[in-house]
This record gives sequence, structure tokens and C-alpha cells, in this order.
Amino acid sequence: MLKRRPTVEFLLAGRSQNLFAVSGLGSSTWDLSATGDDRRNFCFNGVMGQAAPFALGLAIAQPTKQVVLITGDGEILMSLGILATIANVAPKNLCLLVLDNESYSETGGQPSATAGPTNLELIAKGCGFANTSTVHNDSELAALRKTLHAADELHFSNIKIATEELPLIFPHSFDGVTAINRFRDVAIACSD
Repeated sequence: MLKRRPTVEFLLAGRSQNLFAVSGLGSSTWDLSATGDDRRNFCFNGVMGQAAPFALGLAIAQPTKQVVLITGDGEILMSLGILATIANVAPKNLCLLVLDNESYSETGGQPSATAGPTNLELIAKGCGFANTSTVHNDSELAALRKTLHAADELHFSNIKIATEELPLIFPHSFDGVTAINRFRDVAIACSD
């Protein structure tokens, strides 16, 4: 299995000025924050299940921007209905990346449904995603990076990662107003 922070760093390395990243609650926020303080990153830190709808809204509102959602298996499992909504809207500038460690690491490491028979890629396909993948190794990760940076079609990828205990890397601000204003300002200012 892949290591979560090097995976996120690799996927975002060399991204264009028009690639914006949104992270779900918990570990994915710490992972995105670990890539550095980038105003094109919006890190959720208090609302589980809202990152995917937020990323969808951003992709719709900013069709010339590339939007990548980085979230965990626990968060996507608690809001599977959003996958159907996203697939029906099908913004070509949105890529969903699920860091799947098959556990609820934030609450003690209990196994998530993906530790059993649940397959998130198949769920995404069933919801209507035409472009999906499950990533297990470096070569598959490199292929995903090309897909992510091309960003010419809606994509869902389930990335199998190892369970790790890592230090928390906090986002720029835990204040919601400060965080959203900072992100909004750069989203509006970036040239198309």
C-alpha cells in the first residue's frame, strides 16, 4: 500500500495555477496541509461529509479551474449519495481522490466497510462515473497523476494507502471565515 503524505505530495507536485484542492475532514486535511501553505487549498476541519458537495459547487462555479477533492474512505462512506449527484452533474473539471486506509483512523482505527467487501470504485461506477480507478502502487499512481493534471473529464479514484500514525499538520486557519475568504480571493483572482 502507498503512504498517504508522499502520495498527496506527488499528485499535487507541479500543479498548474488553476488546480484547486479541497480536503475532507481529518487526515486528508492534515495531508493537504503538509504539502505547504497554498492559498489554492481549502481544508475542511469541522464538517464531515461536506468536502465533496463543496468541491462539486466549486467545479460548477469555476468551470475553467481544475478541482481535486482529497478525502478519506470514512468521509465518502458517510455521504455516498453525493457520488450519484456528482455523476449526474458530471463536471469535467472535477477529480475525486479517496485515500482509503480501510479504517476510521480519526476515531481509533476501527475497520471501515472497505476493509470488507465494499468497493468504492464499483460504487462510483454504479453511480454513473465513466472514469474510475483503484490505485495500489507507484505505477498506477503515476498514471493517476497524468489524469489529474489533464483534468478534461470527471474522474473518481480510490487510492489504497497504509494506515499510519502521523503528526497533525494544521491548516493556515481554523477560523472558517478567514479560511473561506482567503480561498475565495485566490479562486476569483487566478487567471483563466
